[in-house]
Amino acid sequence: MINRFFRYLFSLRDRQRIIINLSKGAISSQSRNIDQTQPSSWEFSGFSQNGEDGIIDYLISRLKKSNRYFIEIGSADGIDNNTAWLAICKKFNGLMIEGNPQLVTRAINMVKHFSLGLRIHNLFVTKDSADNILSIANNLEPDLFSLDIDGIDYYVAKSLFKGGLRPKIVVVEYNSVFGPDLSLTVEYSDSFNYLKEHNSQLYYGVSISAWMTFFDSYGYKFISTDLNGVNAFFVNPGYFDKDFLSGIIPVPFRENRLQSLKFNSDYVEQFSRIRNKDFFNVT
Repeated sequence: MINRFFRYLFSLRDRQRIIINLSKGAISSQSRNIDQTQPSSWEFSGFSQNGEDGIIDYLISRLKKSNRYFIEIGSADGIDNNTAWLAICKKFNGLMIEGNPQLVTRAINMVKHFSLGLRIHNLFVTKDSADNILSIANNLEPDLFSLDIDGIDYYVAKSLFKGGLRPKIVVVEYNSVFGPDLSLTVEYSDSFNYLKEHNSQLYYGVSISAWMTFFDSYGYKFISTDLNGVNAFFVNPGYFDKDFLSGIIPVPFRENRLQSLKFNSDYVEQFSRIRNKDFFNVT
């Protein structure tokens, strides 16, 4: 009886989170003054941690052709991520992948019933996971692909794109500690954990320049970074009006706001903390 009671309270709290996030997203989305040339004006946050919901929502609205399908790797508990807005509000089908089994259980209990075509998988992703991921995906040209695993993101993306993934819109996390010019990522490890790699927890992920190099090699167009300096957005230009894309004024680099506050310093000083670590140069 006690366990049942606590499960009820837990479920009630999560339902309240969903209602709050829906309300927050609805209010902030309606209060935007959208300028199609300024991606920062597209931003709002309902379920996303930054302004990703708004940028994703607006870019999807500009697609010439939509299949209403997404893939997200690093989907957490199904609520605090980049695709919950699509699954819950827009009834998109999709694939959420998360390495933490407890978070996957919560996601299945909280989010799965909002979209009959939503699948949630527990998988600790490495570069060798590509074949598995592509085999369980319903579409290799999803409207959206989101990747945020705080570590070997570059190697995962490289394997997936080599395997045939071609999303229309891509959102990836970048690490501003590398600055705007260095084309770097961390050294690969199957068991990479940024919490253990360095005591600063700054050794993770991919530089913005490295992401630009990678996606340019596949013909993708850079859109912008978000206002908090966390995510970068790219699109397959074949799915968008040329005049719309050519009119966008991108911001190619922003510092991570939370990292700047935490260390009370800019990316140059932050990078000095990890400069003796091993890096891979993306060319």
